[in-house]
Amino acid sequence: MSHLSHHSVVQATTIVRAMDGKHKEQLADELFRVQPNLLGTVLVQTRLGVSPEKMEFLLNILFVCFQAMKVSGLRWPLITEDEIDRQSQRFVGSVQFTENLGENLRNPSMRQYVEDHPEKELLAYVQVETMNWLKRIVQEETDKYVILAAWNIVNCIAFSSVITANSK
Repeated sequence: MSHLSHHSVVQATTIVRAMDGKHKEQLADELFRVQPNLLGTVLVQTRLGVSPEKMEFLLNILFVCFQAMKVSGLRWPLITEDEIDRQSQRFVGSVQFTENLGENLRNPSMRQYVEDHPEKELLAYVQVETMNWLKRIVQEETDKYVILAAWNIVNCIAFSSVITANSK
């Protein structure tokens, strides 16, 4: 079941694209307070050799994901480092499984992964943004870390165990 509607993702995208540097800094501060481990998945990219320009792409993905969480009116529990690692292992396992399939089974398997994903709208946003980003950049080996982190952010949000209504 999806908790982030198409409207939430579109509204979040619009909000983040309209932000100037100061507003993005405030959003990063809020992210650090509310979901520091998700922010850490972006910041750790420097240790993997990812350039600051490419980290900016990933940070914007995270900003939209976080803003969509806020727009939804729901509250996510703290996503822990253990959960981030678990989702990463799960996703890498899925990718490795798919790579070992023959061509005739690979596409249906990938399609099924997307169709069964609990946050289709957010996943679709990340897929499209990533494909467009890959067309604009000079590709490097470290890009795989950025892509894996982007998908992992979505998976951590999607498979988070408890979601409750905001008490306002």
